[in-house]
Amino acid sequence: MEEVLEAAAAFEADKKVGCLVLSGNERAFAAGADIAELAAQDYASMQASDFFSGWDRFAALRLPKIAVIDGYALGGGCELALMCDVILASENARFGQPEIKIGCIPGIGGTQRLTKLVGRTVAMDMILTGRMIDATEALRIGLVSRVIPRKNLETEVNEVAKSIAEFPRDIVQMARACVNMAENSTLDMGIRYERQTYHALYGLPAQREGMSAFLEKRTPRFNEG
Repeated sequence: MEEVLEAAAAFEADKKVGCLVLSGNERAFAAGADIAELAAQDYASMQASDFFSGWDRFAALRLPKIAVIDGYALGGGCELALMCDVILASENARFGQPEIKIGCIPGIGGTQRLTKLVGRTVAMDMILTGRMIDATEALRIGLVSRVIPRKNLETEVNEVAKSIAEFPRDIVQMARACVNMAENSTLDMGIRYERQTYHALYGLPAQREGMSAFLEKRTPRFNEG
């Protein structure tokens, strides 16, 4: 966790980085926490260390995050994917929150983010049974953004990341903030926030360049200089 957080913070501080891609390997994106480490804990130690709270820093990053799933994303691995903005999966991806099977519950935001993403009844089904779902079902319920053939996975992931990174960093972050607001506010509050943000972008270099380029029928030059 600390290694991921350190690397991610460095990328966010680098103004030349426009998107962060998080991936595992063909076997697993991440299979979750070390059960041996967890088994040695008690309530006092978990509370004292605020165990897993470090991941809140990853979720709070303003840099757009893409999770690439090729294989298993289980438990904490699934929760880590849920912290990302876009989830791209191969047809071999498998998702699950199997904590119930070891007498536990999701502890890195899974009960909250999964419910907001796929709805109460689907989240209940996955969390209370601990069952795994495949990429096809994950796409159907809205857990993933796209399912991509494994042979094309790296190429398409790079295209998605590049397309995001080519847009103005400040505008991308404003768009992310508005979408995230939708999860944490009423419709009326969210619309007001969106409108204030929309008004605020007028006069920014990206807005001026983007609209000027459109009117001049040329490609905008966003991230130059």
